[in-house]
Amino acid sequence: MIPLIRSTEIEAFLARRAAQSEAGQTEVTAAVSEIIDQVRCNGDAALIALTERFDGPRLAPMQLRVSEAEIDEAVHAVGDAFMKILGEAAENIRSFAAQSLPVSRVDWRADGTLLGEKIVPLERVAVYAPGGRAAYPSSLLMGAVPARAAGVQHVVTFTPPAADGSIHAATLAAARTAGVDQIFRVGGAQSIAAAAFGTETVESVDKIVGPGNAWVAEAKRQVFGQVGIDMVAGPSEVVILADATANPAYIAADLLAQAEHDPLASSILITTEPAVAEVVRTALRRQIKTLSRRTIIMQAFKKRGAIILVDSRAQGLALVNRLAPEHLGLHIRDALNTAGAIRNAGAIFLGNHAPEAVGDYWAGPNHILPTAGTARFSSPLGMEDFIKRQSLISTSPQAIQTDGKKIIRFAEKEGLDAHANAIRIRMV
Repeated sequence: MIPLIRSTEIEAFLARRAAQSEAGQTEVTAAVSEIIDQVRCNGDAALIALTERFDGPRLAPMQLRVSEAEIDEAVHAVGDAFMKILGEAAENIRSFAAQSLPVSRVDWRADGTLLGEKIVPLERVAVYAPGGRAAYPSSLLMGAVPARAAGVQHVVTFTPPAADGSIHAATLAAARTAGVDQIFRVGGAQSIAAAAFGTETVESVDKIVGPGNAWVAEAKRQVFGQVGIDMVAGPSEVVILADATANPAYIAADLLAQAEHDPLASSILITTEPAVAEVVRTALRRQIKTLSRRTIIMQAFKKRGAIILVDSRAQGLALVNRLAPEHLGLHIRDALNTAGAIRNAGAIFLGNHAPEAVGDYWAGPNHILPTAGTARFSSPLGMEDFIKRQSLISTSPQAIQTDGKKIIRFAEKEGLDAHANAIRIRMV
């Protein structure tokens, strides 16, 4: 069901993964570019045509935005019990995020110089909530709740409709819980273009956040510069590092949970223990029989899954850091201590009783995470994604007299006479 890779085969396995990631990207890039141009030129008409082409429903311009009555119906449909769960999850996210909110600061120096930073929330943010194979109200919460906590004035959501034009009730309920201002029943690259450039119905935003498929990710890449983006995310992934103390049934469940997202999702077990690998394979065969999305899981395991047998813990850790996974599960005896050796991972789940699903729905740290190795240089969605810093600088006449000659010399080295003069004129 899932390939078994031995230590001598790791390099070949990694090469195949890299080739898979590159396959088809040229076609996606060109198609997305065309979609963005259509939306820029034709506005709502393009959104309507593209939504019909990719998702099925034929919408009127007034139907692009979800009505408050439809949201009310969704809240009623999911029921009070689920609304309470959404509220608790949202509070967990808000509480964790608020602890890392930067604050403005100033530093007065003895010579009268003032240096500082002013923290300003972004004005308008779009949160993409994936649809298609499944509804993701959790991703909507992860994008919108921190935005609100950071002080963003206007939060809008884009999500693809079903063939009948409807939006999943849980997604609309999550939008109500998170305090989203507007919800548009538009998905894919066309929604990213609308958020970036605006249409007759959609007002452009300052930043776009949230996960999506390859088309959404490529569209975010192409509109960056017109708007800000959080990251260019690829298919979801998990790596589990396991030793002899691990519970094979738990490992199998966590690998299956990740693989059910998408046929391109990546589920990898790394272990030094052949016995663990064999029992996990048996558990996978047993557990998959009960799952409704087993066809997707089988495709993901075949394309991007693996159980990798390494020769030592050190080799396993080195491979983890090389893969830089979105999610890392440490099913090992000394998980907390070992976390110190992990340089590259989006989120680290410590021990046998910390499944990735806890992070997806409940714990509080954001589940919008860097993928495809980008955890080498990027971080989970956080409060810093929803604010901007403005530098504050005030220099006194005394400071100009003290440091002016050095600044003039610096400017002259760059050949910028006017810069030097701007200092010199204040030293008279």
